[in-house]
Amino acid sequence: MSGFDYAGMASIIRGQYLCATQTPWIVVRGDDGKAPPEAITVDIGAAWSNGTLDEAGAAKLFQEAFAAWEFEMAPSGVEAVTKPENLKKLPSCVIIRQAETVLALYWIDADIDAAWKRMREQNAALLSSPRSSCGALGLDARLRAGVVKNRIALVTGGAQGFGEEIVRGLSASGALVFIADLNYAGAEALAQKINAAEKRTAAIPAAVNVSDEASVEGMFRAVADTAGGLDLCVSNAGVLRAGSVLEQDLEEFRFVTGINYTGFFIVAKHAAKLLRRQYRTAKDWKTDIIQINSKSGLEGSNKNGAYAGGKFGGIGLTASFALELVDYNIKVNAICPGNFFDGPLWSDPEKGLFVQYLAAGKVPGAQTIADVKAFYEAKVPMKRGCTGADVMRAIYYIVEQEYETGQAVPVTGGQVMLH
Repeated sequence: MSGFDYAGMASIIRGQYLCATQTPWIVVRGDDGKAPPEAITVDIGAAWSNGTLDEAGAAKLFQEAFAAWEFEMAPSGVEAVTKPENLKKLPSCVIIRQAETVLALYWIDADIDAAWKRMREQNAALLSSPRSSCGALGLDARLRAGVVKNRIALVTGGAQGFGEEIVRGLSASGALVFIADLNYAGAEALAQKINAAEKRTAAIPAAVNVSDEASVEGMFRAVADTAGGLDLCVSNAGVLRAGSVLEQDLEEFRFVTGINYTGFFIVAKHAAKLLRRQYRTAKDWKTDIIQINSKSGLEGSNKNGAYAGGKFGGIGLTASFALELVDYNIKVNAICPGNFFDGPLWSDPEKGLFVQYLAAGKVPGAQTIADVKAFYEAKVPMKRGCTGADVMRAIYYIVEQEYETGQAVPVTGGQVMLH
């Protein structure tokens, strides 16, 4: 139906399933077809008017329909008393109507491949899940990486550098990851490699320019329309142009801060809108926005003010967003890595920081790139640069830690310590 908010409805549906089981699910939209009898039908006419979906109203209608469906499906009598271990049954297909008009069909399963298979086969067999109430997520003694298994994640700047390391780490840990990047060809190539290695749909490319609000808004709408919602947004996209405050031109300064600072604002804004919509039906499901910041956001950086200033500002945004978004169970934190010496930001032979810093004379007495690298490695108490694995451990910690928001976590090998 032209104009209907399919992505918004998908997030509300996913929220209800999160609430019912405290387990992540994938929601995909299928073609309008014959309604399977096992499906749950929700008439959202009262929440859809003049081309606008009332999120709170739609959530209430869906909750009521879901409760009625559950009552009909619940064990009763002797079965309820003698078989308390009964698995919770859930519909695998949701039909959204406005009066007699079918607006959309949505298919639900534990991972995106299974959901696509259900849709293709029109298989509306019920789902099963351990019984749970809409309460806090209990974490057991699983390996920390397990906290992202089956969750939906998005990483901006995910096609290369730290972003690629994060995408690979999340995918290997069982998440479905959207690789969001201006370099769509790179994101697509990386997704193909990861999916082949994981033997499942573990990564999906997404084109985005984080400094363009329309681009970011469209990306998050596409994520919801593809998978139903989101659990983790990693705002990683960033650029660096070193330069003295006495010499750097304004356009270059604006370019750096436009991506590192304003870009984070835009990404966080539209990620939060999606996560809030999902929250309407999943009020106890915690979600995360994580900015990949920098140690330069904690201590400044000589002849690198545009970068450090934007990163300092990002920590201010992180703390401010955390105060506001806690009302929707959205945690907002930053990770401040040390130098990723092996990534293109530092090691690119033409535009990398080693080349830039050598040209700018930032390292006294340095004659070669090797001199610059040795100078920076010597500054780290642990005598090495930060790696993707180091950052992944911090991401797992932040997702696992339910009682932490508004923090800037240093991952610097001891170079920058907490105060």
